[in-house]
Amino acid sequence: MGTKILGIDVGSVQICAVIGQHDETGLKIIGIGTAKTQGIKKGVITNIELASKSIKSALIDAQRIAGTRYEKVVVSISGAYTKSVESNGVVNVPTYEIGIKEIHRSMSESERRAQIHSDYEKLHILPYNFKVDDQEHIEDPLGMNGSRLEVQTHIIMAQKSSLSNLRKALNLAGVEPDNIVLSSYASAIATLNQDEKDLGVAFIDMGGATCNMLVHSGNSIRYNEFLGIGSANITNDLSAALHTPILKAEEIKLSYGSLINKANELVEIPPINDDGKTQEVSLDVISNVIYARAEETLMILAKMLEDSGYKASIAAGVVLTGGMTKLEGIRELASVIFDNMPVRIARPKEMEGLYEILRDPANSCAIGLCMYGAGYFTPYEIDSEKKMRFKDEAILRNKNLKNIVDDSKSKNKDDSKKSDENGEKIFNGTVLDDNYIDDLRIDDERTLQDELNEDESKKEKKPNVFSQIWNKLTQLF
Repeated sequence: MGTKILGIDVGSVQICAVIGQHDETGLKIIGIGTAKTQGIKKGVITNIELASKSIKSALIDAQRIAGTRYEKVVVSISGAYTKSVESNGVVNVPTYEIGIKEIHRSMSESERRAQIHSDYEKLHILPYNFKVDDQEHIEDPLGMNGSRLEVQTHIIMAQKSSLSNLRKALNLAGVEPDNIVLSSYASAIATLNQDEKDLGVAFIDMGGATCNMLVHSGNSIRYNEFLGIGSANITNDLSAALHTPILKAEEIKLSYGSLINKANELVEIPPINDDGKTQEVSLDVISNVIYARAEETLMILAKMLEDSGYKASIAAGVVLTGGMTKLEGIRELASVIFDNMPVRIARPKEMEGLYEILRDPANSCAIGLCMYGAGYFTPYEIDSEKKMRFKDEAILRNKNLKNIVDDSKSKNKDDSKKSDENGEKIFNGTVLDDNYIDDLRIDDERTLQDELNEDESKKEKKPNVFSQIWNKLTQLF
């Protein structure tokens, strides 16, 4: 039995819920649901009740297509809520061998030393550079010998009030998130290849009402930023320029969206008022309106990249994804605006599942959330739930349940109440993390404790002292 992971992309124009099944063969996309967003503007929740209804509608559709329930939930948060800081931490290594605990301690120390405002909560703590003793630029210190470990981290934080509002909207929709992930981080997981990460790349998710940018270099994210402009602005521009309703302007954008001038063909469009008369507009006019907004958006993004100080470190160029990248000619325009850097339009990575979902750049974030839940994240991370995550963490499944039951007889029952110095949960002497306990849930929602109780009840009870004496007496007479 694989783990069913639900990814919810809480967008400003559309809510997208994707369900993926993760097992030993990888991740397979098995369901998708979408709903028009209400109660969210430019990445900010403005009405919790309306937002929850949109989330619930998308979720119901996804479950209907998948035909199964979900076991883990990963939700996106817009970059509109976030800020980031750099920090570093240094720890001593008493055993002279660096393990996961030492890496965790160094990252926790960098978290402690970070200058974070009291109104913000840490969302991701991402290490991008390690130093062991005097050796710098260590990619992965795990297993190395040394007496001192230093780490530099990129810390992404979100407003506490915004996180609270997001959780309230999800709870009203009947959803309890296991993780909250920056939307551009999730999209990058679904689209970037390893060469781009190693060489350094500027990644931009161009959505309906927002654009989210991050720079990925080496092992981790180095920079992230937000712009409150998206393809919905093109719709508004068309509506104003052509004097036509918003819905018709959106239809024109989807049907004729291009940055390349077409032949002088005329398109009939209705006016805003209800006098019943239609007007004819040249495709050349439509292309010019779209071009003007797309050019302005890309120029602002190029300026953001220039100001970040990381432009010189992105040898792989620029990667674009999101619904706005469906505009014909946007790659060529972006290449010119970003000083002739290589530009790629990215779709989610190849995997098993519903083909039409995987081919649409607008679904990159939702698919990336499922991938994050399945373990496809940076080599090391402290996540939104303050849990240490790492690339080779074991995900134990139901098939290991019997071994735990068999071994439990020789363990001290008091161990179930203990925890180690890193807060790990221990059950009958076996260290369990939260993911492990979640994955042990079976179809009828019984827990590990139920399984153990059932196993114990099946065991033959030993006869007491009086019954043993009585059996001996009956044998004598």
